[in-house]
Amino acid sequence: MTQTTGKDIATPTRTKEVLEKYGFSFKKSLGQNFLIDTNILHNIVAEADLTKEKGAIEIGPGIGALTEQLGRAAKKVMAIEIDQRLLPILADTLSPYENIEIVHGDVLELDLKALLAEKMAGVDKISVVANLPYYVTTPILMKLLEERLPLENIVVMIQKEVADRIAAKPGTKDYGSLSVAAQFYAETEVAMIVPASVFIPRPNVDSAVIRLKVRDRPPVEVDDRDVFFRVVRGSFAQRRKTLLNNLMNSLFRKEQKEAVIQMLADIQIDPTRRGETLTIAEFARLANESLRRGLIGQ
Repeated sequence: MTQTTGKDIATPTRTKEVLEKYGFSFKKSLGQNFLIDTNILHNIVAEADLTKEKGAIEIGPGIGALTEQLGRAAKKVMAIEIDQRLLPILADTLSPYENIEIVHGDVLELDLKALLAEKMAGVDKISVVANLPYYVTTPILMKLLEERLPLENIVVMIQKEVADRIAAKPGTKDYGSLSVAAQFYAETEVAMIVPASVFIPRPNVDSAVIRLKVRDRPPVEVDDRDVFFRVVRGSFAQRRKTLLNNLMNSLFRKEQKEAVIQMLADIQIDPTRRGETLTIAEFARLANESLRRGLIGQ
């Protein structure tokens, strides 16, 4: 196995060398954009709070630019790559790092719980650190959160617009069902904005690094998570409509309207408000009460 050079992968020159050596061409369908700025990579790794006792999972390692930084900071690294063409490149660029293992597969199809149990034995805490393809950002994040994996942090570079939505507060234009879902499972914070100019090829929009500190337990008590998220999605069905209209159009039957109005009055939520003004606590009250009054089924 040949080692290309001892220099960092994330420089324009080294990236170009690696791509040319293997005749690699970017696949637009896989959303491939490789970082060529080592300082940004160092900042991303710092956000994950890794130590030599902790583990890291990367999704979409590309040619290994972020992967090698993780290998230097963590005890073990598992990098999941969907593109088979990148496997020999990663074997080459990451050959100096015995603590890095590449798994070939689609993260959305893999049994992550089983993989973590197998590959991350003996590490203290695990973080996901990745530059996610824009087109599958939300499904990947929701899989990581909903499967209740033993994760400490999720630190990912994503489209800035999506990062703003994930971290948005009630009453803002970016706040929606994705904000509620992410904040139900994690404390969210936009850590840094990353310009399009530090990628090859250059994307059309700026990116942001978002840090999700995974919660031990949700910030609210919900009687049924499925019902809670149905109520959240229903409340945001059409942003210009009032909460009552959205709920009646998407969740409740016409003949339940008076009961729904009475319930909203009892839990002190004004039916003329819009979904984007409700806090997670108010969504939880609304979902729990709907269930307790038999207005919505499990």
